[in-house]
Amino acid sequence: MTQEHTQSTYDIPRQQEPSAPPAPAGRDRYLDLLRSIALVRVVAYHLFGWAWLTVLFPSMGVMFALAGSLMARSLNRPAWGVVRGRIRRLLPPLWAFGAVVLTLLFVGEWSPSRDPDHGGVQGLVELIGYVVPIGAPPYPAHIGSPSGLLEDTWAEQAAGPLWYLRAYLWFVITSPLLLWAFRRAPWPTLLAPLGLTALVGTGLVAVPGETGNAVGDFAVYGGCWVLGFAHHEGLLRQVPRYLAVSCSTLLMAFALWWAAGHQGPNGWDLNDIPLAQATWSFGFVVILLQYSPSWRELPGRLAGWDRLVTLSNNRAITIYLWHNLLIMATFPILDLLYELPFLQSATVEAALDSTYALWTFVLVWPLIGLAILGVGWIEDLAARRKPRLWPNGAKKRAARQR
Repeated sequence: MTQEHTQSTYDIPRQQEPSAPPAPAGRDRYLDLLRSIALVRVVAYHLFGWAWLTVLFPSMGVMFALAGSLMARSLNRPAWGVVRGRIRRLLPPLWAFGAVVLTLLFVGEWSPSRDPDHGGVQGLVELIGYVVPIGAPPYPAHIGSPSGLLEDTWAEQAAGPLWYLRAYLWFVITSPLLLWAFRRAPWPTLLAPLGLTALVGTGLVAVPGETGNAVGDFAVYGGCWVLGFAHHEGLLRQVPRYLAVSCSTLLMAFALWWAAGHQGPNGWDLNDIPLAQATWSFGFVVILLQYSPSWRELPGRLAGWDRLVTLSNNRAITIYLWHNLLIMATFPILDLLYELPFLQSATVEAALDSTYALWTFVLVWPLIGLAILGVGWIEDLAARRKPRLWPNGAKKRAARQR
């Protein structure tokens, strides 16, 4: 893949950068494992809605930190080419997803120009969110009927994950400047997002509308993104482990204390408590990265998960984009079980009712597998690679063994 070599405003002369240990060649399988766990946790949270999952494993903070580390690694090359490449990898999968969602919306006779929440010219302009995720795309709160094939809130559920792409895009665009600032003032740059969250995430400074949502997301997860810089640049290795873990524990204790007094409609769900989310995710990520073993191969029993970890990392955007819509698709499929002749009994129906969410979790993964087969190869085209249907690394391992 060719790279642009035009000098960017934010390119940093190499002689001015602090020395950092060279990153080992190849992928860091520990980071790949963290990303896979984060994706599974996201699917589980959106299905079960358990608030405690946001405390057990703050997936979004982890994913932003991992992306920030990879971004810092890539920015050793000219910044404009890196930013353009990251955006190019993001957009085609979004276009495929947007095309499906918009087709379903238009078939359902939804019109953005007549939507009461996105009416007139505003609704038409906001459609650009399905093309370039600079803002929230429009969608109806309800479409169809509650007794239809999909629940009438399916559009809201499907579009829910798109906020992550918006935040990721803004982090990518600002990364050259953020990395420039980090290399000159690492600690102020690292801690500034937490200070910004204390202002905009607590209501001290109110930013209205969708701009406020974008600024809030940037603040809440900005610290994790810059932690990725710190991991790549070697700053975290300069901090004694006992000191990093102790400070992170205190920060996470503050997060729980704040969350206890500022619970939202879903109780301990940190997604509703920005300052708690920012501080808990920051401390959690520091500990994960402090203990980062930098595996070249998954060790021990984890090696048995190697193919799934490889597959999920190669199709992370596809899994994240489509999982909510596919969760909605599992409901009508599972409802067909109630029509099977040999399941027509009160006892069986009661058993299905009590385990419905569990069966949904089981069924959604084959549907995600079908999505990987059907549209996952678009990620390869976006990265200018040869399309692959099931990139789990099996062929590469077989070639190395030979």
